[in-house]
Amino acid sequence: MWLICTITFVTAFLLSLVGTWVLRAVAPRLELIDHPAARKVHVVPKPLGGGVAIWAAFALTVGLAYAGAALVRAGVAGSDAWLPDSVTQHIPGMFSRGPLVGLLLGLASIVMFMGLVDDRQGLSYVLRLVVQMGLVLVLVWQGVRFTLFAPLSNVWISSLITVGWVVGLTNAFNFLDNMDGLSGGVAWISSALFCVVMGLTGDYFVAGFLLALMGSLTGFLWFNWSPASIFMGDAGSNFVGFMIGVITVVSTFTTVKLPAITIAAPLCVLAVPLYDSITVILIRLRQGRSPFLPDKNHFSHRLVALGMNSKQSVLTIYLVTLATGLSALSLYPLGDLAKAGVVLLQLVCLLGVVAVLESAARKGANGKSPSETPPTA
Repeated sequence: MWLICTITFVTAFLLSLVGTWVLRAVAPRLELIDHPAARKVHVVPKPLGGGVAIWAAFALTVGLAYAGAALVRAGVAGSDAWLPDSVTQHIPGMFSRGPLVGLLLGLASIVMFMGLVDDRQGLSYVLRLVVQMGLVLVLVWQGVRFTLFAPLSNVWISSLITVGWVVGLTNAFNFLDNMDGLSGGVAWISSALFCVVMGLTGDYFVAGFLLALMGSLTGFLWFNWSPASIFMGDAGSNFVGFMIGVITVVSTFTTVKLPAITIAAPLCVLAVPLYDSITVILIRLRQGRSPFLPDKNHFSHRLVALGMNSKQSVLTIYLVTLATGLSALSLYPLGDLAKAGVVLLQLVCLLGVVAVLESAARKGANGKSPSETPPTA
């Protein structure tokens, strides 16, 4: 099983690494350039298109996984000889969910291409929201919706929650894409935590998807960490947010053998992007502006205003994301050693946040500039 996990991650990583490198070179010719503006903090034009590499690497990895599984099922050239029964026994289930996988990839691709058009020429936020809601309604129509406890188990209520959740997360990761490595890094941490949760609940199929997404994000982040040489753009942030939103809907966070509180795991893991979206919308409404017009009121910008530079702000949000996400793992029955590890790691994250805050405060006290011209989207 570990071999399959490693192959999945490495394949997606290499495809994304090469794809991002290529798109960084060709983006200017395709007029995929993010120019500096008053609401942005990068001061030189940067190529967009990293999201296309994330999408392509993810889709190709999933396609290769199904191609490999088809060879194993057909027994071509002894292709199943090196796979243990613990892996081959899941292949029938993998193909039974093939139509859903195809539908999900198709809808996510539409989200990505719509974001790509938005990157190149701009689209109305009303149009984007309408299309996003329509795509999620297609999933709901196909039976993909939250399974919740009464009275939220009502089909209409759960369907509305599903639409709100997926569309909300799609835009939450788009909102979060405002500093180098921020949206992609938070998505990576969230995916990793969800992957662990899927292992605890035995949903290895979804865990495989998350590993492919993690590998795709890793290849992109290689070029996106500060100072970034390419941005993911709306194509990437919308695709990643949509994927994580739908994956959390189709995932199983609780079973009859687990405490009911485990259903709250997604809220713990995704607390940071949800917090950022909710607070920035409230700030904009309080100022009498549209909640969808971009500005510098995001969580990361507020941290910079407190005296951090861009790297400190991003690192702080990483640590907070990991700390809140580890709370999700503590909801599950773990062995004593695993519990101790989660608690200690959570403590390290919180201490790391304190250390970053103290570092920023010392720089401010020494009269240094709190922001070092963050090169971001």
